[in-house]
Amino acid sequence: MDKPVVGKDANIIGSLRAESSAYASTGEQQRRRLAQLRRWGGASVVIVIVAVLGYGYWLSQRGPAMRYVTAPVTRGAVIRSASASGTVNPFLTIIVGAYVSGVIQNIYCDFNTVVKKGQLCAQIDPRPYKAALMQAEGQLARDQAQLEGARIDLERYRTLTKQNSIARQTFEDQTAVVHQFEGTVKLDQGVVETARVNLDYTNIISPVNGTVVSRNVTIGQTVAASFQTPTLFLIATDLTAMEVDTNVTESDIGGIKDGENASFTVESFPERSFDAKVLQIRQAPQTVQNVVTYDVVIGFDNKELLLKPGMTATVRIITARRDDVLRVPDQAVRFTPSGMASTTSSSAQAPESGKSQVWVLRDGHPERVIVKLGLDDETNAEVLEGDLKLGDKVMIGEQRSGQSAPGPFRFGL
Repeated sequence: MDKPVVGKDANIIGSLRAESSAYASTGEQQRRRLAQLRRWGGASVVIVIVAVLGYGYWLSQRGPAMRYVTAPVTRGAVIRSASASGTVNPFLTIIVGAYVSGVIQNIYCDFNTVVKKGQLCAQIDPRPYKAALMQAEGQLARDQAQLEGARIDLERYRTLTKQNSIARQTFEDQTAVVHQFEGTVKLDQGVVETARVNLDYTNIISPVNGTVVSRNVTIGQTVAASFQTPTLFLIATDLTAMEVDTNVTESDIGGIKDGENASFTVESFPERSFDAKVLQIRQAPQTVQNVVTYDVVIGFDNKELLLKPGMTATVRIITARRDDVLRVPDQAVRFTPSGMASTTSSSAQAPESGKSQVWVLRDGHPERVIVKLGLDDETNAEVLEGDLKLGDKVMIGEQRSGQSAPGPFRFGL
């Protein structure tokens, strides 16, 4: 059985218990303070992050100062045109073929040979046709001799008939024989002429003055003209005056007329424009994938011989032109400053029918001007009426100074 603690020992134990309680109370307070500091610290970090993000967003959304883009009112030409593509060709290209069949014996013309009308370009072996001509001439000579003998007999029978020495029937029969031989001789003459023509066709000659642009045969080649005439040469009549065959869409064909001015470029000379004129608008339509086009022939001078047949040309046909007129850019007609659209959308503020509006920058402020426009070439528009003068600054756009578009704000941790 434990003994009760009394006296001095009891006092010591009480002091130890009191110190233990004090230590426990102090630790609890420290833990509470640490927890409170953690809560305040987290809240402070969140507040700082939110503040930084908000500031960054404000910086990214704050737009720079507005600046208007202007262009001057100018004086010059307004040209409306239709564009098309085509191929450079000679005015007339002659296909030289062969009427008779045979082996090419000689060739006298080559690519780019300048030829005259009647010049010999090639020759087919003439021996078979010479033999045919000799046979025809021999047959003709034999029949002519028989005709001559029949005519002599006819004269003798005529005399005997007058003397009643022979029957009249004999004279009439001899007359029929003479007529028969006359027909045979005419047939022979036709055969001879045919043989002579065939022999002449063994000489391939140029029918025009021009330049050989294509040669499709070689020496020793056999040409057969039985079913389809073979093409031996292509001869361009004149390469100093040529044409461009263009395909113009049906939407542009209505504004094109004979004699109108045109120009074109080719890939070989991209920096040079060649002058031309509309020579012919052909009525036959061409439909490719439901697109209807018309062949417009453009003529031009090629004295320098720079352009070759077959080149691809990009053609510009001038359909209307106004020289030395007051003009504004098309962007000015379509542009309305920010904040002004609502003020001009009402019927009271809208321009009259047939008129348009442009905005002019005067004293740093936009001013609306009503104008009447004329010819438009999709770049500039002719000004017929309106409070505009040469050098006025018409507004064609607006932009903010600095960056063209604000980007998202970013930061690093």
